Amino acid sequence: VQLQASGGGLVQAGGSLSLSCATSGGTYGMFDIAWYRQAPGKGREFLGFISWNGGRIDVVDSVKGRFTISRQNAKNTVFLQMVRMKPEDTAIYYCAADSGVGKGYDVWGPGTLVTVSS
Repeated sequence: VQLQASGGGLVQAGGSLSLSCATSGGTYGMFDIAWYRQAPGKGREFLGFISWNGGRIDVVDSVKGRFTISRQNAKNTVFLQMVRMKPEDTAIYYCAADSGVGKGYDVWGPGTLVTVSS
């Protein structure tokens, strides 16, 4: 399976942005998908995940109420919708899949850069 995050760009503080994670190959519908980000000079931060069938969704407290994860299995795509964005949301955003081999989120795609201006 291959993943590709897209939709990044420049947004003003208080604005909104929606990222997409498109998958190809493999059996997409069977994968839990997570979103991470890495801000300049910082480590990678887990943001949340959605289970393969959308039955379980969770985001970390630091973005809860602002970030929402959803998926459209018919389009092999997972979304990260971000509202009321802050300059500290500036980061490279990644999606990752749990391929089910017991290694957690082990399949990663290239990230997409999100810049939030103040």
